[in-house]
Amino acid sequence: MTQITLHDGSIGQELVKRSGDRSVAMWSTRVMIEQPQVVGEVHDAYFAAGATVATTNTYAVLRDRLKRVGLDEEVGRLADIAVSSARKAQESAGTGRVAGAFGPLGASYRADLTQPVDKAVELYAELLTDLREHVDLLLFETMASVEQAEGALAAAAAHGNGLPVWLSVTVADDDGKRLRSGEVLDQLAPLVTRYRPAAVLINCSPPEVIGAGLEVLKTFGVPFGAYGNGFTRISEGFLKDAPTVDALEQRTDLTPKAYANFAMGWVDQGATIVGGCCEVGPDHIAELARRLRSAGHEIV
Repeated sequence: MTQITLHDGSIGQELVKRSGDRSVAMWSTRVMIEQPQVVGEVHDAYFAAGATVATTNTYAVLRDRLKRVGLDEEVGRLADIAVSSARKAQESAGTGRVAGAFGPLGASYRADLTQPVDKAVELYAELLTDLREHVDLLLFETMASVEQAEGALAAAAAHGNGLPVWLSVTVADDDGKRLRSGEVLDQLAPLVTRYRPAAVLINCSPPEVIGAGLEVLKTFGVPFGAYGNGFTRISEGFLKDAPTVDALEQRTDLTPKAYANFAMGWVDQGATIVGGCCEVGPDHIAELARRLRSAGHEIV
C-alpha cells in the first residue's frame, strides 16, 4: 500500500464559477471581499471529495499584482480571509493540512517577467510573514523559469520559518520536459540540492505532457507529484498584460474519469502527491479519490 497525498483542485476557477463567472481581472481575489463565504464552500467541497490538502486562495495576494486593481493595501486582510477559510474547512473535516499558496510574481506563465532572486525574496516576504504562522506548508506554484523557482525557494528559506516547502513548476503545453521559459527541467536539479524542498511538482500543464516531466523530477531524490489543468492551451491572449479567464478555453474531454486515468498513471510512475489545477474541480478529485482507494492506496 502506497501513501498518497491528495491535493485539492482548482481554487480560483472554482471561485469564479460559484460566484457568477465574472471575467474581470483578479476576480478570484476580489471575491474574498465581496463573497468570502464562497471560499469556504470551495474548500469544504474538496474535503468532502476526499482531498487532504486545502490550498489557500492567496495565489495572487501579492502586492505587485494587487496594485493593478487598487487592492495593494489589502494584502493582510485578504490573506487573513483566505487562511481562516481554509483552516476552518480543514478543522471541520477533521483531517488534512493547509498549504499557503504563492503564485509567480507579475503574472502566470510569463517567464519574461521573472524578478531577480533578491527582489523576489523582498516581494514574497510580506505574504510569507502573513501566512507562515497559520499554515502547515508553503506551496510555490506555477513557476515558469529556473530563476522564478530560485526566487521562490530563496524567499521561503529567508522568511518561511522552516516550514516544509513544495515547489511546483509549469511546463510547456507540448513538452513536459521543458519549463515555459524553454529551459529543461534538469536545470532545477541544483536548486533542489541547494534548498531541499519537501516536494517538487508539476502543475497547471496539460495532463498529456506531465508524465514525461515526472521522469525528470523523480531523479531529484525528493517526493514528487503533479496536478494538471483542464485548458485546451495557454492562449496568446492570456499572455498579454492583465488578462482575464475568458482568454482561456476549458476542455470538454477531460472528464473526471479521463483525468483520473492520467493521475493514476503518475502514481504508477512513483508520484506521491496528486490533485488538480485550473478547471479540475471537486468531481474530478472525488473520482481520483475513489480510484486511489480502489487501487489499494492510502490517502494521507
